[in-house]
Amino acid sequence: MSLIYKNTPLKEVLKLAAPCRCSSCNHGCKFGSGSLAGNDAKNIAKFLGVSEQDLKKGFLEEIELFNKKLLRPKLIREKDKPYGKCVFFDDEKGCTVHEVKPLECKTSIQCKDYGEDLSVWFMVNHVVDANDAESVRQYAQYLKSGGKAIPGAELESLVPDKERLKKILSYGILK
Repeated sequence: MSLIYKNTPLKEVLKLAAPCRCSSCNHGCKFGSGSLAGNDAKNIAKFLGVSEQDLKKGFLEEIELFNKKLLRPKLIREKDKPYGKCVFFDDEKGCTVHEVKPLECKTSIQCKDYGEDLSVWFMVNHVVDANDAESVRQYAQYLKSGGKAIPGAELESLVPDKERLKKILSYGILK
């Protein structure tokens, strides 16, 4: 049984995702970075002593996930690899912005058996947009290809109007 539901409050999620610096949790930092949400950019900029504009210019990059544009720490890539180390990850020190790291990073712990549920919680609460038909279609594809859902994050829960969901999935509703 899952401890994490779509409507689990952030405060509870953060208790479950207690700050961790173990090698399992740091492993992902060597191959990617987490997306920012809420006041993450403001908090990281303040922590680093730079303006938000300088943070965005020097340390962040835009990505798109589930038809939504997000910011994440830049990746330091080797050659033409699509992955790379987070710009804020140091091999000796670990995360250099640990105290203010992005919410996705805070909720992406891998040393607990519910780590994947926390990642899904972030995704369905901060990325997937139930009012955006393309976002819903991309989420449906994620689920169809084996992606995990947590209670309350099933397609029918995100889009409870069955007729609307059917039209979205059949491209009867484009936007």
